[in-house]
Amino acid sequence: MNRISTWRWIPTLYFAQGLPYAVVMTLAVVMYKNLGVGNAEIALATSWLYLPWVIKPLWSPLVDLLGSKRGWIVALQFLIGAAMAMVALSLPGPRFLQATLAVFWLMAFASATHDIAADGLYMLALPPRSQAAFVGVRSCCWRLALIAGQGGLVVLAGWLAERNGQVVQAWRLVFWLLAALFVIAALYHLRALPRPAADRAAPRSATLMADFGAVFAAFMRQPGIARILAFLLLYRFAEAQLLKLVTPFLLDPVAAGGLGLKTQEVGIAYGTVGVMALMAGGLLGGWAIARGGLARLLWPLMVCMHLPNLVFVALAIYQPGSLWLVSAALALEQFGYGFGFTAYMVFMLLVAGGGDGRNPHQTAHYALCTGFMALGMMLPGMGAGWLQQQLGYPLFFAWACLATLPSFAAAALVRIPAGFGRKDDAT
Repeated sequence: MNRISTWRWIPTLYFAQGLPYAVVMTLAVVMYKNLGVGNAEIALATSWLYLPWVIKPLWSPLVDLLGSKRGWIVALQFLIGAAMAMVALSLPGPRFLQATLAVFWLMAFASATHDIAADGLYMLALPPRSQAAFVGVRSCCWRLALIAGQGGLVVLAGWLAERNGQVVQAWRLVFWLLAALFVIAALYHLRALPRPAADRAAPRSATLMADFGAVFAAFMRQPGIARILAFLLLYRFAEAQLLKLVTPFLLDPVAAGGLGLKTQEVGIAYGTVGVMALMAGGLLGGWAIARGGLARLLWPLMVCMHLPNLVFVALAIYQPGSLWLVSAALALEQFGYGFGFTAYMVFMLLVAGGGDGRNPHQTAHYALCTGFMALGMMLPGMGAGWLQQQLGYPLFFAWACLATLPSFAAAALVRIPAGFGRKDDAT
Protein backbone atom coordinates (compact mmCIF):
# COMPACT_ATOMS: atom_id res chain seq x y z
CA MET A 1 0.00 0.00 0.00
CA ASN A 2 1.46 3.37 -0.95
CA ARG A 3 1.78 6.29 1.43
CA ILE A 4 -0.83 8.44 -0.34
CA SER A 5 -3.58 5.84 0.02
CA THR A 6 -2.60 5.27 3.64
CA TRP A 7 -3.02 8.98 4.38
CA ARG A 8 -6.55 8.74 2.97
CA TRP A 9 -7.86 6.58 5.80
CA ILE A 10 -5.63 6.53 8.90
CA PRO A 11 -6.28 10.14 10.03
CA THR A 12 -10.06 9.88 9.54
CA LEU A 13 -10.25 6.40 11.08
CA TYR A 14 -8.49 7.39 14.29
CA PHE A 15 -10.35 10.68 14.53
CA ALA A 16 -13.55 8.64 14.33
CA GLN A 17 -12.13 6.31 16.98
CA GLY A 18 -11.43 9.09 19.47
CA LEU A 19 -14.61 11.14 19.08
CA PRO A 20 -17.12 8.68 20.64
CA TYR A 21 -14.78 8.23 23.59
CA ALA A 22 -14.75 12.01 24.11
CA VAL A 23 -18.54 12.11 23.83
CA VAL A 24 -19.12 9.32 26.35
CA MET A 25 -16.46 10.36 28.87
CA THR A 26 -16.61 14.16 28.78
CA LEU A 27 -19.36 15.59 26.59
CA ALA A 28 -22.00 13.54 28.43
CA VAL A 29 -20.81 14.98 31.76
CA VAL A 30 -21.10 18.57 30.49
CA MET A 31 -24.54 17.88 29.01
CA TYR A 32 -25.88 16.32 32.20
CA LYS A 33 -24.54 19.20 34.28
CA ASN A 34 -26.18 21.72 31.94
CA LEU A 35 -29.46 19.83 32.25
CA GLY A 36 -29.44 19.94 36.05
CA VAL A 37 -28.32 16.42 36.98
CA GLY A 38 -26.59 16.22 40.38
CA ASN A 39 -22.89 15.53 40.81
CA ALA A 40 -23.43 12.19 42.59
CA GLU A 41 -25.62 10.90 39.77
CA ILE A 42 -23.25 12.18 37.09
CA ALA A 43 -20.16 10.56 38.62
CA LEU A 44 -21.85 7.23 39.31
CA ALA A 45 -23.62 6.95 35.96
CA THR A 46 -20.75 8.05 33.75
CA SER A 47 -18.19 5.93 35.64
CA TRP A 48 -20.17 2.85 34.62
CA LEU A 49 -19.53 3.83 31.01
CA TYR A 50 -15.92 2.69 31.46
CA LEU A 51 -17.13 -0.92 31.69
CA PRO A 52 -16.96 -1.71 27.94
CA TRP A 53 -13.26 -0.79 27.95
CA VAL A 54 -12.75 -2.90 31.10
CA ILE A 55 -14.17 -6.06 29.53
CA LYS A 56 -13.13 -5.34 25.95
CA PRO A 57 -10.53 -8.17 25.92
CA LEU A 58 -13.33 -10.69 26.57
CA TRP A 59 -15.10 -10.16 23.26
CA SER A 60 -12.21 -9.06 21.06
CA PRO A 61 -11.90 -12.63 19.61
CA LEU A 62 -15.44 -12.30 18.24
CA VAL A 63 -14.31 -9.48 15.97
CA ASP A 64 -11.84 -11.92 14.43
CA LEU A 65 -14.44 -14.67 14.06
CA LEU A 66 -17.39 -12.70 12.71
CA GLY A 67 -16.61 -10.92 9.46
CA SER A 68 -13.84 -8.58 8.36
CA LYS A 69 -12.36 -5.71 10.37
CA ARG A 70 -13.34 -3.38 7.55
CA GLY A 71 -16.96 -4.49 7.74
CA TRP A 72 -17.01 -4.08 11.51
CA ILE A 73 -15.64 -0.53 11.26
CA VAL A 74 -18.23 0.67 8.76
CA ALA A 75 -21.13 -1.02 10.56
CA LEU A 76 -20.07 0.35 13.93
CA GLN A 77 -19.73 3.89 12.59
CA PHE A 78 -23.30 3.67 11.28
CA LEU A 79 -24.35 2.34 14.70
CA ILE A 80 -22.57 5.16 16.53
CA GLY A 81 -24.26 7.66 14.23
CA ALA A 82 -27.63 6.10 15.03
CA ALA A 83 -26.81 6.27 18.75
CA MET A 84 -26.00 9.98 18.45
CA ALA A 85 -29.39 10.52 16.81
CA MET A 86 -31.08 8.54 19.59
CA VAL A 87 -29.53 10.85 22.19
CA ALA A 88 -30.91 13.86 20.31
CA LEU A 89 -34.36 12.27 20.19
CA SER A 90 -34.27 11.30 23.89
CA LEU A 91 -33.49 14.73 25.31
CA PRO A 92 -37.00 16.25 25.39
CA GLY A 93 -38.42 13.24 27.26
CA PRO A 94 -39.28 13.24 30.99
CA ARG A 95 -36.95 10.27 31.61
CA PHE A 96 -34.11 11.62 29.51
CA LEU A 97 -31.44 10.55 32.03
CA GLN A 98 -32.32 6.86 31.87
CA ALA A 99 -32.88 6.96 28.11
CA THR A 100 -29.65 8.76 27.27
CA LEU A 101 -27.62 6.58 29.65
CA ALA A 102 -28.91 3.48 27.87
CA VAL A 103 -27.85 4.99 24.55
CA PHE A 104 -24.45 6.03 25.91
CA TRP A 105 -23.96 2.43 27.05
CA LEU A 106 -24.68 1.27 23.50
CA MET A 107 -22.31 3.92 22.18
CA ALA A 108 -19.58 2.91 24.63
CA PHE A 109 -19.77 -0.76 23.62
CA ALA A 110 -19.76 0.22 19.94
CA SER A 111 -16.78 2.53 20.49
CA ALA A 112 -14.79 -0.12 22.39
CA THR A 113 -15.49 -2.66 19.64
CA HIS A 114 -14.55 -0.07 17.01
CA ASP A 115 -11.18 0.26 18.78
CA ILE A 116 -10.58 -3.48 18.34
CA ALA A 117 -11.53 -3.48 14.66
CA ALA A 118 -9.62 -0.30 13.80
CA ASP A 119 -6.40 -1.46 15.45
CA GLY A 120 -6.79 -4.86 13.81
CA LEU A 121 -7.20 -3.38 10.34
CA TYR A 122 -4.24 -1.08 10.95
CA MET A 123 -2.01 -4.08 11.68
CA LEU A 124 -3.33 -6.09 8.73
CA ALA A 125 -3.14 -3.29 6.16
CA LEU A 126 0.33 -1.93 6.98
CA PRO A 127 3.68 -3.72 7.12
CA PRO A 128 5.50 -3.44 10.48
CA ARG A 129 7.77 -0.62 9.34
CA SER A 130 4.83 1.49 8.18
CA GLN A 131 2.94 0.69 11.37
CA ALA A 132 5.76 2.24 13.38
CA ALA A 133 5.90 5.26 11.07
CA PHE A 134 2.19 6.04 11.55
CA VAL A 135 2.00 5.55 15.33
CA GLY A 136 2.41 9.29 15.84
CA VAL A 137 -0.27 10.06 13.24
CA ARG A 138 -2.70 7.70 14.98
CA SER A 139 -2.09 9.27 18.36
CA CYS A 140 -2.29 12.83 17.03
CA CYS A 141 -5.61 12.25 15.25
CA TRP A 142 -7.09 10.51 18.27
CA ARG A 143 -6.14 13.46 20.47
CA LEU A 144 -7.46 15.94 17.93
CA ALA A 145 -10.77 14.14 18.31
CA LEU A 146 -10.56 14.79 22.05
CA ILE A 147 -10.04 18.49 21.38
CA ALA A 148 -13.01 18.48 19.00
CA GLY A 149 -15.24 16.59 21.44
CA GLN A 150 -14.18 18.15 24.74
CA GLY A 151 -13.41 21.56 23.29
CA GLY A 152 -15.13 22.44 20.04
CA LEU A 153 -18.45 20.71 20.64
CA VAL A 154 -18.69 22.01 24.21
CA VAL A 155 -18.04 25.55 22.95
CA LEU A 156 -20.69 25.05 20.26
CA ALA A 157 -23.27 23.80 22.77
CA GLY A 158 -22.59 26.74 25.07
CA TRP A 159 -22.77 29.27 22.24
CA LEU A 160 -26.05 27.84 20.92
CA ALA A 161 -27.60 27.79 24.39
CA GLU A 162 -26.55 31.38 25.09
CA ARG A 163 -27.75 32.59 21.71
CA ASN A 164 -31.16 30.89 21.77
CA GLY A 165 -31.72 30.55 25.51
CA GLN A 166 -32.66 26.88 25.08
CA VAL A 167 -30.15 24.46 26.59
CA VAL A 168 -31.99 21.29 25.52
CA GLN A 169 -32.26 22.42 21.91
CA ALA A 170 -28.57 23.34 21.87
CA TRP A 171 -27.57 19.84 22.93
CA ARG A 172 -30.02 18.27 20.48
CA LEU A 173 -28.37 20.18 17.64
CA VAL A 174 -24.91 19.06 18.79
CA PHE A 175 -25.94 15.40 18.75
CA TRP A 176 -27.71 15.71 15.40
CA LEU A 177 -24.45 17.15 14.06
CA LEU A 178 -22.53 14.19 15.50
CA ALA A 179 -25.03 11.76 13.99
CA ALA A 180 -24.56 13.29 10.55
CA LEU A 181 -20.78 13.30 10.98
CA PHE A 182 -20.66 9.56 11.71
CA VAL A 183 -22.96 8.66 8.84
CA ILE A 184 -20.66 10.63 6.54
CA ALA A 185 -17.62 8.92 8.10
CA ALA A 186 -19.15 5.49 7.55
CA LEU A 187 -19.96 6.27 3.92
CA TYR A 188 -16.46 7.66 3.37
CA HIS A 189 -14.73 4.68 4.96
CA LEU A 190 -16.90 2.32 2.95
CA ARG A 191 -14.86 3.51 -0.04
CA ALA A 192 -11.59 4.64 1.51
CA LEU A 193 -10.65 1.77 3.82
CA PRO A 194 -8.21 -0.76 2.35
CA ARG A 195 -9.13 -4.38 1.65
CA PRO A 196 -6.11 -6.43 2.77
CA ALA A 197 -6.24 -10.07 1.75
CA ALA A 198 -5.78 -11.17 5.35
CA ASP A 199 -8.86 -9.23 6.50
CA ARG A 200 -11.39 -12.03 6.64
CA ALA A 201 -13.16 -14.00 9.33
CA ALA A 202 -10.83 -16.32 11.19
CA PRO A 203 -11.63 -20.05 11.19
CA ARG A 204 -13.94 -20.92 14.04
CA SER A 205 -12.28 -22.83 16.83
CA ALA A 206 -13.90 -24.90 19.54
CA THR A 207 -10.99 -23.99 21.76
CA LEU A 208 -11.51 -20.23 21.56
CA MET A 209 -12.55 -19.78 25.19
CA ALA A 210 -9.95 -22.30 26.33
CA ASP A 211 -7.30 -20.33 24.46
CA PHE A 212 -8.45 -17.10 26.09
CA GLY A 213 -8.46 -18.82 29.47
CA ALA A 214 -4.89 -19.97 28.89
CA VAL A 215 -3.80 -16.43 27.99
CA PHE A 216 -5.51 -14.99 31.08
CA ALA A 217 -4.01 -17.69 33.29
CA ALA A 218 -0.55 -16.93 31.90
CA PHE A 219 -1.10 -13.25 32.73
CA MET A 220 -2.13 -14.06 36.30
CA ARG A 221 0.85 -16.40 36.79
CA GLN A 222 3.40 -13.64 36.23
CA PRO A 223 5.86 -13.17 39.10
CA GLY A 224 4.65 -10.43 41.41
CA ILE A 225 1.16 -10.29 39.85
CA ALA A 226 -0.38 -8.89 43.06
CA ARG A 227 2.05 -5.96 42.99
CA ILE A 228 1.42 -5.47 39.27
CA LEU A 229 -2.36 -5.37 39.73
CA ALA A 230 -2.04 -3.00 42.67
CA PHE A 231 -0.03 -0.62 40.51
CA LEU A 232 -2.44 -0.87 37.56
CA LEU A 233 -5.49 -0.26 39.77
CA LEU A 234 -4.09 2.38 42.14
CA TYR A 235 -1.78 4.52 40.01
CA ARG A 236 -4.65 6.86 39.11
CA PHE A 237 -6.76 6.29 42.24
CA ALA A 238 -6.80 10.01 43.03
CA GLU A 239 -7.18 11.21 39.46
CA ALA A 240 -10.08 8.81 38.83
CA GLN A 241 -12.03 10.68 41.50
CA LEU A 242 -10.80 14.16 40.71
CA LEU A 243 -11.40 14.01 36.96
CA LYS A 244 -15.07 13.11 37.42
CA LEU A 245 -15.67 16.38 39.26
CA VAL A 246 -13.54 18.82 37.26
CA THR A 247 -16.27 19.72 34.78
CA PRO A 248 -19.04 20.05 37.43
CA PHE A 249 -16.65 22.19 39.51
CA LEU A 250 -15.98 24.51 36.60
CA LEU A 251 -19.69 24.84 35.77
CA ASP A 252 -21.18 25.05 39.27
CA PRO A 253 -22.05 28.61 40.39
CA VAL A 254 -19.70 30.38 42.76
CA ALA A 255 -22.33 30.24 45.51
CA ALA A 256 -22.27 26.43 45.26
CA GLY A 257 -18.47 26.34 45.52
CA GLY A 258 -17.72 26.16 41.80
CA LEU A 259 -16.08 28.62 39.44
CA GLY A 260 -19.23 29.63 37.56
CA LEU A 261 -17.75 29.32 34.08
CA LYS A 262 -19.97 29.36 31.02
CA THR A 263 -20.20 26.14 29.04
CA GLN A 264 -18.21 27.56 26.14
CA GLU A 265 -15.52 28.77 28.57
CA VAL A 266 -15.17 25.21 29.88
CA GLY A 267 -14.73 24.05 26.28
CA ILE A 268 -11.90 26.53 25.83
CA ALA A 269 -10.14 26.21 29.20
CA TYR A 270 -10.47 22.49 29.85
CA GLY A 271 -11.40 20.93 26.53
CA THR A 272 -8.91 22.81 24.36
CA VAL A 273 -6.11 24.38 26.43
CA GLY A 274 -6.16 21.49 28.89
CA VAL A 275 -6.03 18.76 26.25
CA MET A 276 -3.21 20.51 24.41
CA ALA A 277 -1.24 20.67 27.68
CA LEU A 278 -2.02 16.99 28.24
CA MET A 279 -0.58 16.16 24.83
CA ALA A 280 2.54 18.23 25.49
CA GLY A 281 3.06 16.53 28.85
CA GLY A 282 2.72 13.11 27.27
CA LEU A 283 5.27 13.91 24.58
CA LEU A 284 7.76 15.25 27.13
CA GLY A 285 7.19 12.26 29.40
CA GLY A 286 7.93 9.84 26.57
CA TRP A 287 11.10 11.76 25.71
CA ALA A 288 12.23 11.73 29.35
CA ILE A 289 11.73 7.97 29.75
CA ALA A 290 13.52 7.32 26.46
CA ARG A 291 16.53 9.15 27.89
CA GLY A 292 16.52 8.01 31.50
CA GLY A 293 14.52 4.78 31.70
CA LEU A 294 11.38 4.00 33.68
CA ALA A 295 13.05 2.72 36.86
CA ARG A 296 14.98 5.94 37.31
CA LEU A 297 12.13 8.31 36.46
CA LEU A 298 9.05 6.59 37.90
CA TRP A 299 8.97 8.56 41.14
CA PRO A 300 9.74 11.97 39.60
CA LEU A 301 7.02 11.36 37.02
CA MET A 302 4.54 10.38 39.73
CA VAL A 303 5.31 13.50 41.74
CA CYS A 304 4.81 15.64 38.63
CA MET A 305 1.48 13.91 38.03
CA HIS A 306 0.08 14.13 41.56
CA LEU A 307 1.48 17.41 42.89
CA PRO A 308 -0.58 19.62 40.52
CA ASN A 309 -3.74 18.26 42.19
CA LEU A 310 -3.07 21.07 44.67
CA VAL A 311 -4.09 23.44 41.87
CA PHE A 312 -7.72 22.41 42.38
CA VAL A 313 -7.49 23.01 46.13
CA ALA A 314 -6.34 26.57 45.40
CA LEU A 315 -9.03 27.10 42.76
CA ALA A 316 -11.73 25.84 45.13
CA ILE A 317 -10.57 28.11 47.95
CA TYR A 318 -9.98 31.33 46.00
CA GLN A 319 -12.52 30.81 43.15
CA PRO A 320 -10.79 33.16 40.67
CA GLY A 321 -12.98 34.84 38.10
CA SER A 322 -10.31 35.18 35.41
CA LEU A 323 -10.68 32.72 32.54
CA TRP A 324 -7.00 33.15 31.71
CA LEU A 325 -5.94 32.26 35.25
CA VAL A 326 -8.24 29.24 35.33
CA SER A 327 -6.98 28.13 31.91
CA ALA A 328 -3.36 28.44 33.06
CA ALA A 329 -4.11 26.42 36.20
CA LEU A 330 -5.85 23.69 34.20
CA ALA A 331 -2.99 23.63 31.70
CA LEU A 332 -0.49 23.12 34.54
CA GLU A 333 -2.53 20.28 36.05
CA GLN A 334 -3.15 18.57 32.71
CA PHE A 335 0.49 18.91 31.67
CA GLY A 336 1.56 17.19 34.88
CA TYR A 337 -1.07 14.51 34.37
CA GLY A 338 0.09 13.79 30.82
CA PHE A 339 3.73 13.82 31.90
CA GLY A 340 3.19 11.35 34.73
CA PHE A 341 0.74 9.10 32.90
CA THR A 342 3.48 8.20 30.42
CA ALA A 343 5.12 6.11 33.15
CA TYR A 344 1.93 4.08 33.45
CA MET A 345 1.81 3.40 29.71
CA VAL A 346 5.43 2.26 29.67
CA PHE A 347 4.81 0.06 32.71
CA MET A 348 1.99 -1.68 30.81
CA LEU A 349 4.46 -2.41 28.00
CA LEU A 350 6.80 -3.95 30.58
CA VAL A 351 4.03 -6.15 31.98
CA ALA A 352 2.77 -7.19 28.54
CA GLY A 353 6.27 -8.15 27.46
CA GLY A 354 6.77 -10.35 30.50
CA GLY A 355 9.69 -8.23 31.64
CA ASP A 356 11.99 -9.34 28.84
CA GLY A 357 9.87 -8.59 25.75
CA ARG A 358 9.66 -12.28 24.81
CA ASN A 359 6.10 -13.00 25.93
CA PRO A 360 4.24 -14.88 23.12
CA HIS A 361 0.94 -13.36 24.37
CA GLN A 362 2.21 -9.80 24.41
CA THR A 363 -0.69 -8.23 22.48
CA ALA A 364 -3.36 -10.05 24.51
CA HIS A 365 -1.64 -9.21 27.79
CA TYR A 366 -1.44 -5.54 26.83
CA ALA A 367 -5.18 -5.62 26.17
CA LEU A 368 -5.70 -7.10 29.64
CA CYS A 369 -3.58 -4.30 31.10
CA THR A 370 -5.80 -1.70 29.42
CA GLY A 371 -8.83 -3.44 30.91
CA PHE A 372 -7.38 -3.14 34.41
CA MET A 373 -6.48 0.47 33.59
CA ALA A 374 -10.13 1.24 32.79
CA LEU A 375 -11.25 -0.62 35.92
CA GLY A 376 -8.92 1.57 37.97
CA MET A 377 -10.74 4.62 36.61
CA MET A 378 -14.25 3.19 36.86
CA LEU A 379 -14.42 2.02 40.48
CA PRO A 380 -12.99 5.08 42.31
CA GLY A 381 -14.98 7.48 40.13
CA MET A 382 -18.34 5.97 41.07
CA GLY A 383 -18.51 7.47 44.53
CA ALA A 384 -16.65 10.69 43.76
CA GLY A 385 -19.79 12.77 43.22
CA TRP A 386 -21.37 11.60 46.48
CA LEU A 387 -18.14 12.31 48.35
CA GLN A 388 -17.93 15.82 46.91
CA GLN A 389 -21.49 16.55 47.95
CA GLN A 390 -20.65 15.51 51.52
CA LEU A 391 -17.36 17.42 51.76
CA GLY A 392 -17.72 20.40 49.43
CA TYR A 393 -15.19 21.21 46.73
CA PRO A 394 -12.21 22.42 48.85
CA LEU A 395 -12.19 19.37 51.13
CA PHE A 396 -12.91 17.01 48.24
CA PHE A 397 -9.89 18.25 46.32
CA ALA A 398 -7.81 18.05 49.50
CA TRP A 399 -8.94 14.44 49.78
CA ALA A 400 -7.87 13.89 46.16
CA CYS A 401 -4.37 14.99 47.17
CA LEU A 402 -4.30 12.53 50.08
CA ALA A 403 -5.68 9.81 47.81
CA THR A 404 -2.42 9.85 45.85
CA LEU A 405 -0.72 7.95 48.71
CA PRO A 406 -1.93 4.48 47.61
CA SER A 407 -0.30 4.99 44.22
CA PHE A 408 3.03 5.81 45.85
CA ALA A 409 2.69 2.70 48.03
CA ALA A 410 1.97 0.56 44.96
CA ALA A 411 4.93 2.07 43.11
CA ALA A 412 7.23 1.21 45.99
CA LEU A 413 6.36 -2.48 45.59
CA VAL A 414 6.85 -3.00 41.84
CA ARG A 415 10.11 -4.23 40.35
CA ILE A 416 11.30 -2.51 37.17
CA PRO A 417 14.47 -3.65 35.35
CA ALA A 418 17.17 -1.00 35.26
CA GLY A 419 17.16 0.81 31.95
CA PHE A 420 13.74 -0.43 30.80
CA GLY A 421 12.16 2.07 28.44
CA ARG A 422 15.44 3.81 27.66
CA LYS A 423 16.04 4.15 23.96
CA ASP A 424 19.37 2.32 24.02
CA ASP A 425 18.04 -0.55 26.18
CA ALA A 426 17.91 -3.93 24.47
CA THR A 427 14.65 -4.93 26.16
